Amino acid sequence: MWFIGLVSTLAIVWYLAYQGAGASLWIAVLISSLVAVTLATDIQWYISTPLWLVAAALIVILGVPAMRQRIITRRLLKQFRKVMPAMSRTEREALEAGSIWWDAELFSGRPDWEKLLNTPRPHLSEREQAFLDGPVETLCEMLDDWKITHQDQDLPPEAWDFIRQEGFFGLIIPEEYGGLGFSALAHSEVVMKLSSRSIVAAVTVMVPNSLGPGKLLLHYGTPAQRDYYLPRLARGEEIPCFALTGPDAGSDAGALPDSGVVTKGQWQGKTVLGVRLNWEKRYITLGPVATIIGLAFRLHDPDHLLGDKEDLGITLALVPRNTPGVTIGARHIPIDIPFQNGPNWGKDVFVPMSQLIGEQQYIGKGWRMLVESLAEGRGISLPALSVGAAKVSSRYTGAYAAIRQQFNMPIGRFEGIEEALARIAGLTYQMDAARKLTLSALDVGEKPSVISAIIKYHLTERYRQVINDAMDIHAGSGICLGPSNLVGRAYQALPIAVTVEGANILTRSMIIFGQGAMRCHPWIIREFSAAQNPDHGKAVADFDHAVFGHLGFLLGNTARSLFLGLTRGHLSRSPVSGPTRRYYQQLNWMSAAFALAADTAMMTLGGALKRKERLSARLGDVLSEMYLTSAVLKQFEDDGRPEEDLPLLLWACENSFYRMQESLRLLIRNLPFRPLAWLLRAVLFPSGFPYTEPDDSMSHKAAGMLLTPSASRDRLTQGIFITDDERFRQGIVEQAFRQAAIVAPVEKTLRSARRSGVISARDRLRQAHEALEKGLISEEERKGLETMRMLRRRVIAVDSFENYGKQHVLQTVPETSNHVA
Repeated sequence: MWFIGLVSTLAIVWYLAYQGAGASLWIAVLISSLVAVTLATDIQWYISTPLWLVAAALIVILGVPAMRQRIITRRLLKQFRKVMPAMSRTEREALEAGSIWWDAELFSGRPDWEKLLNTPRPHLSEREQAFLDGPVETLCEMLDDWKITHQDQDLPPEAWDFIRQEGFFGLIIPEEYGGLGFSALAHSEVVMKLSSRSIVAAVTVMVPNSLGPGKLLLHYGTPAQRDYYLPRLARGEEIPCFALTGPDAGSDAGALPDSGVVTKGQWQGKTVLGVRLNWEKRYITLGPVATIIGLAFRLHDPDHLLGDKEDLGITLALVPRNTPGVTIGARHIPIDIPFQNGPNWGKDVFVPMSQLIGEQQYIGKGWRMLVESLAEGRGISLPALSVGAAKVSSRYTGAYAAIRQQFNMPIGRFEGIEEALARIAGLTYQMDAARKLTLSALDVGEKPSVISAIIKYHLTERYRQVINDAMDIHAGSGICLGPSNLVGRAYQALPIAVTVEGANILTRSMIIFGQGAMRCHPWIIREFSAAQNPDHGKAVADFDHAVFGHLGFLLGNTARSLFLGLTRGHLSRSPVSGPTRRYYQQLNWMSAAFALAADTAMMTLGGALKRKERLSARLGDVLSEMYLTSAVLKQFEDDGRPEEDLPLLLWACENSFYRMQESLRLLIRNLPFRPLAWLLRAVLFPSGFPYTEPDDSMSHKAAGMLLTPSASRDRLTQGIFITDDERFRQGIVEQAFRQAAIVAPVEKTLRSARRSGVISARDRLRQAHEALEKGLISEEERKGLETMRMLRRRVIAVDSFENYGKQHVLQTVPETSNHVA
């Protein structure tokens, strides 16, 4: 009887914890259980009485808030304040900036899938689609990337003029100010398509529309500032840049040495109150051609002209290029991708208060302004550029692998090549899904700072993997730069995407989880806020609510992790049926496991976790992979569950679950308190580690998506520059790819005939003649093979240059020519 009672009690406790029951329900169950034991069993009074006394004490101490706060919470608050990590003003502003969205659901341990699936799918308006089909397509056709990068080191004047005339600099500026007023999706699609043709053009267009004065003025500018500058920016009369990074302060905004002092000075012939600036900046995109410089600096008021404070904090200003004291330096060369980039500095540059963005209302709020604007820039521009590179790699590397032959076989049919093609296809599918999901959030008004860091890091890192795989497959034709090379410039440009707007190492090791834990966790930010409250009574009450809410959260995720781990998610709820059902269930498991692992790491390490960057990075990786997998599932639903896309979805999901598992495994292995690590391992993975990398069969199917024409392949690569025009390298590849699919059955016939000895020639054309004579193929099929031979040689041709370094006379030669070693 006692054993049944014990099991029943444990089951009830587990169920209450699993469901996240409140204190009143716990008390009710406790009392009911004691009543049942007392009345329904033959328990003796000397046993039941102490049980009732203990229960009464627990109810009074834990169930009565005033008593609980006096006995427990005050002591906990005192201890918490001792171990709470120090937080600078800039860190606090970064944490408060932006908003939380689906990332908070994933951090909850029990994500609400309806919230994700009911998020509106982003779509282009007719006007936006017309812009992509018209001006963007025209600009792509105007651009000669080889000439831009190798000869002119700049966009041609006619491209600059076209960009201004068509409003490319005003994509985000509302129509009322003369801009295009496009959605985040349209902004992303423009950058993505341009990047597939010329990264120089893409960067030139994307910078004014992301972290630039235009974005800051829209959110924080005064009406007068918006009325004056936004129309000029939209028309391209002003070319903006934003000067943030300097030689001594990159990611550490607290160390910003650039300064401004409140003083009076001359502006347009009048003595006015303003700021005298001194700064030194570098790596500033569009800096060499900018007419208006957005500037971040630390403002001081030593003469107290604005109030009692001297250090007023980070502030932002607009400085016209022709202001006395401004110097524009010579250009940087960003890894031979010649978009305009360079240093600038100023010495004793005076600007009036009217040039501060938002004027006096936003003095000292510059870092938060930047972080909020950066969240949108990270969520649009660099992901668009990365996805553009991945789609180019998918379409044209798959085509190349179908066209290029070795041993009379398309190289794409070799298993080693298949493995790389599967990664290219699967990661591209996942990258595009994450791009679109994030744009959905931005277009409904969210400013998801954590999610933007996730996709900035993971999409640029996947860009790295995809382009490296593409270069492996293209081999010699990939490393020979020239007009015929469709992947070489994307390979060169990769470090730019990895480095800018927060270097990837920093983003992964400090920002994703460091910021995500504080913003997305349902209780931690409340605990910190309570601990910092100077009102002791309010601090104790708020801390009491937060810390016991946190305790319930911890118990709930412990119960959920153990149950979902034992069942591997099988009994959890999924919002859909069909082939993706299991992935929703497994994400339920991973969400609970992640939440518990995060709490365990934070409770055992406290403020030291901030310095344990590898542990923080692994937790951030789990959160990121859950977001990316959610995006894949959402895209599959948005696309109407196309069965032909399943190989891409399955590959992407299996890859991500394996990465989640391995990140948690490494976290557990490196937690310093080993007994707790062993216990965590038993709760998170009680039935072992189930996930592996995608298997060979799955990779074979995913790779096959890139090797033959299909609606799925077109969906995967939609949005980049695609043409059949032979004036462009893309057009030649497209023709050859389609012809390769037509002659593939004929080539298979020839291979079978030669293996069986029916024909003996080694050369493909001689094989065709021999097969024709023996009636194995038709004359039309023979002509198709001849056409394919011609197209194949055009595709595998690479560029060479006579007198390289002198006259640069271009020739295009086959890859097998003696011109290539």
